[in-house]
Amino acid sequence: MRPFDEPLVIAGQASVGLEIAAQCDVAEGDVLIPCGGGGLTSGVALALSEARPGLRVRPVEPEEFDDATRSLVSGNREVNERRDGSICDAIITPRVGEITFPLMQKYCGSGLVVTEEEALRAMAHAFTRLKIVIEPGGAVALAAALFHGEKLNGDTVIVVASGGNVDAEMFTRALNHG
Repeated sequence: MRPFDEPLVIAGQASVGLEIAAQCDVAEGDVLIPCGGGGLTSGVALALSEARPGLRVRPVEPEEFDDATRSLVSGNREVNERRDGSICDAIITPRVGEITFPLMQKYCGSGLVVTEEEALRAMAHAFTRLKIVIEPGGAVALAAALFHGEKLNGDTVIVVASGGNVDAEMFTRALNHG
């Protein structure tokens, strides 16, 4: 079993949702989550379904690796044709998990897809404006907020930025795109 499809990992990831609920005082909004196999996404969505049901979790993926987004549309676990070749390698999986997908179907809104260029620009923005370092896969949710606002609902958008595992070459590339 893959870690993202392990019930205890999903439960642990739900702590992010509980933290969002504790810090957020709004009734409605979109919560954007970088999504690979769906462990973080489904865990946060499950926690928020009880703690803040008006906050809608939206999985965010890089283009060409958007299996969760396509799966939510089709109702079936879709497979990525490509298995590698993305700078967002931390969130690239063949498909969403067997356990995570039904949770995402029940508790998540539609997915969002961003380009690698947008992920790089989001990394640069995170560093220059927020003073945080995030890896390309961890920056996809911020990229969706920055560059796909027309697809978001309401006035509140919460972004989860996950992972700072980026080498100097990739980080420099991102800063040059900023």
